Amino acid sequence: MSSSAKLDPAFQGAGQRVGTEIWRIENFQPVPLPKSEHGKFYMGDCYIVLQTSQGKGGAYIFDIHFWIGKDSSQDEAGTAAIKTVELDAVLGGRAVQHRELQGYESDKFLSYFKPCIIPLEGGVASGFKKPEEEEFETRLYVCKGKRVVRMKQALQINFMNSMNFKGRFSQIKESSFSILLVQVPFARSSLNHDDVFILDTQNKIYQFNGANSNIQERAKALEVIQFLKEKYHDGKSDVAIVDDGKLDTESDSGEFWVLFGGFAPIGKKITSEDDIIPEATSAKLYSITDGQVKIVESELSKSLLENNKCYLLDCGAEVFVWIGRVTQVEERKAAIQVVEEFVASQNRPKSTRITRLIQGYETRSFKSNFDSWPSGSATPGNEEGRGKVAALLKQQGVGVKGMTKSAPVNEEVPPLLEGGGKMEVWRINGSAKTPLPKEDIGKFYSGDCYIFLYTYHTGDRKEDYFLCCWFGKDSIEEDQKMATRLASTMFNSFKGRPTQGRIYQGKEPPQFVALFQPMVVLKGGLSSGYKKFIADKGLTDETYTADSVALIQISGTSIHNNKAVQVDAVCSHWVSFLL
Repeated sequence: MSSSAKLDPAFQGAGQRVGTEIWRIENFQPVPLPKSEHGKFYMGDCYIVLQTSQGKGGAYIFDIHFWIGKDSSQDEAGTAAIKTVELDAVLGGRAVQHRELQGYESDKFLSYFKPCIIPLEGGVASGFKKPEEEEFETRLYVCKGKRVVRMKQALQINFMNSMNFKGRFSQIKESSFSILLVQVPFARSSLNHDDVFILDTQNKIYQFNGANSNIQERAKALEVIQFLKEKYHDGKSDVAIVDDGKLDTESDSGEFWVLFGGFAPIGKKITSEDDIIPEATSAKLYSITDGQVKIVESELSKSLLENNKCYLLDCGAEVFVWIGRVTQVEERKAAIQVVEEFVASQNRPKSTRITRLIQGYETRSFKSNFDSWPSGSATPGNEEGRGKVAALLKQQGVGVKGMTKSAPVNEEVPPLLEGGGKMEVWRINGSAKTPLPKEDIGKFYSGDCYIFLYTYHTGDRKEDYFLCCWFGKDSIEEDQKMATRLASTMFNSFKGRPTQGRIYQGKEPPQFVALFQPMVVLKGGLSSGYKKFIADKGLTDETYTADSVALIQISGTSIHNNKAVQVDAVCSHWVSFLL
């Protein structure tokens, strides 16, 4: 991926905590929105919303949404889409991205804002005046609710000490009801018999229940009214319920109709594009090359997806953009624009979903369209591993030579641990263990010993733990014994739940290697015991430092066997290397 210098500084520090972060596009730049403004979306603006959640294994999960107001310009919408790609790059390229058009928001997006989002007229973008909130404006909203029932299939995997896996599938039924608040013209013609409306005036908030509206919509509308009362009326506004077809001129309903110029029959709901539900169609796969889409004439299989390309999967009601891990940021931005143009050229309904996925972080709905999608498999190849190793060494100021491009590799791998878990690593130093900073996880010294705790989640189970010691081939016996003793103490503190193991350099199982990408083994050691040992023996300290020139040998072809090991600079090692 491209250098972080090309990424917007407004995203610095994003995704470091659980919760919602929002940026508004102002003059084509993202500007952080204060938490007090969350939930208010101006129709003339575009927004980027990052939702950070924590899996049961402790790892962060990212969903990025870019919201496009109905009165925003095409350039602003394009900026939001492109900046979303940059935000994903800051997060490590593993977020799922969603396009949200005003009035067609997804249930996932709406769930972040309780009880709902508040769309407002105006905006801060060019051509719009910033609304003056101190001047109260009477607003009429329509509440649109829907119940969504999802069936999902969950795979439970039991990780055995023998590195074998057993699994079973279970079906889970989920149901939720979300509400969408849409501001409509303050006029009698906006009312109908099928929906629930909220009229927000300065001294009273009215709820108008259409005769054909359902009880869930009415209940949710009351939640919205309470929210409006607390947020915009300091909790002092009166609330009135007006039922369709019941008129009493001396009650709240009389006051309600006076605001509309007097009572008169209201018309039937007019079907509009808002009510068009896109049809799901048989999935079609297209490759994206040089701004053009080309259909892939083959049965859908995971093996078709190459890690140096972008693809479009057209499912009718939803269009997916699949991004290979080896692609550059600029390629990803271009792919997003191509998909937007593709959907527009097809005259699809506005409710058509566009979802962008990074290789390795595909959703179940995406995978379900493929005839062949092996469980636990991974496609990133040897070339990607070399790129990551090169990036790691470059961060330490080491010049990198000998990098060549190769064809993408698609290889089936043995069952691996669930990805996205939380990794904690400690290096043994004397009688204590020292935690490694995040940027050093995956970097080993052959003269040291380490303790690893990997917390992950499988199916509907609680956390599972993989606790192991790694012994470098040049580590001293005292450090190995201390690592074993400290790991045993940790094992007991978890009441015997973790799966334990001892791993020796050069004999790492694939399940272990796959957790570290890149996995780099360097010469020397940092522990006080190792330093004392080589000093007592009069040996040369070959410990790698940022100023060192090192020959790194790359081995393996996929994430489960791809390692980089520092070797002696002799010709016999010059097979696949970084210098």
